[in-house]
Amino acid sequence: MFKFRFWHIVLFLLVLLAVVSGCGLENNLDDRIEEIAAPYRFEMAKWEIKTLAGEIGEAFRWGDNEETDTIKEIVDYFTVAAEIRQLEVTLGAVRSGALEGDPALIQQEIDERQDRNDEHREAAEEAIELQARQALTEQGIYNPLDRDIELKVGFPPVKIYLGNPPHILIVSPRDRIERIMDLELLPEMNIDDMETIENEVDKLGVSSLVEGLGGLSTYPSYVSDQFGLKFAVQTAVHEWMHQYLFFTPLGMRYLLDQTNIRPDDDIATINETVADIVGQEIGDIIYKKCFPEEAESAPPPSNGTGFDFNKVMRDTRRAVDGYLERGEIEQAEVFMEQQRQYLAENGYYIRKLNQAYFAFHGAYADSPTSISPIGQELQALREQSGSLKEFLDSAAAIKTREELAGLVE
Repeated sequence: MFKFRFWHIVLFLLVLLAVVSGCGLENNLDDRIEEIAAPYRFEMAKWEIKTLAGEIGEAFRWGDNEETDTIKEIVDYFTVAAEIRQLEVTLGAVRSGALEGDPALIQQEIDERQDRNDEHREAAEEAIELQARQALTEQGIYNPLDRDIELKVGFPPVKIYLGNPPHILIVSPRDRIERIMDLELLPEMNIDDMETIENEVDKLGVSSLVEGLGGLSTYPSYVSDQFGLKFAVQTAVHEWMHQYLFFTPLGMRYLLDQTNIRPDDDIATINETVADIVGQEIGDIIYKKCFPEEAESAPPPSNGTGFDFNKVMRDTRRAVDGYLERGEIEQAEVFMEQQRQYLAENGYYIRKLNQAYFAFHGAYADSPTSISPIGQELQALREQSGSLKEFLDSAAAIKTREELAGLVE
């Protein structure tokens, strides 16, 4: 409906303003990193403008597509996406000589399936948006203003773009784990490109890492279609939560952190973890609705005595923090490389384990790379809340780390 399309435009302008307002004075290190990354930069503003043009066109179309078989649209799209991923694995094995086959024929099959999904991408996006709106409505979650007045209108409207999101360059000092800079890079990058950037940036005396993103809170939200339906719907809601929280005390303080106006790692961790909790809970609801048989038959998490990845990562993080607190930077880096090799020997391949890796992944308190108690406190807050809506209202009002601790009984 037109009112939703209008708010799409309003939200885009607000987000664009937030991005522009974050451009402060750059020091020499920032300039040099920008120069190194320049050939690979993802031009966010151009992407937003291009996407906005499509939104404006849709605003003048009558009707809505909510009467279509949304579940079938989603299932079909991700079934083909899984086939593409499997063919790409096969193609890599054939090219390496591990399997016999014709690379050209396999590539042709990949291209044919990709063309098919390109034609159905918009329908799949709209289907996920509808499922997310319905699931949020069932939980009584409408908009950030609903905490104070009864306004049962969805805002910001759930809007996503399925595809391969940009990469991100994360930079941390070597003597501590802290995310001091990040830049969006092109989605189309190979490992050689990543390592070229990292090697040049590391020469500046910092720790760097180029990682792929599963999602990005642009508008529409950029959501990866490479990791299956469950991941996609959880990520769609996670990124929407960042847009929702933007209009709350927690979100405004997160904006101040992201723009370096008032850095606050705890607020960043709270914001990301709240988005994770809501995204996973709503995503599970949608997944069970779309794939009830698969959801019911999924095996429970193993509690065996085998290799414990989460414990190894947390122990590694604690040990690295200890090295760095003592000023033993080289020892910390040697230890991280030894741990990376140890993880690989046990079936967990991490391309690069360094300070930047922990700075990026440690922002999520429920991540195994985080040693923050914030994740446990937010989980406790969720458990003592009568509903997901009650939890979200409480979390969205948080302005300091101390307020979170005070909310937990």
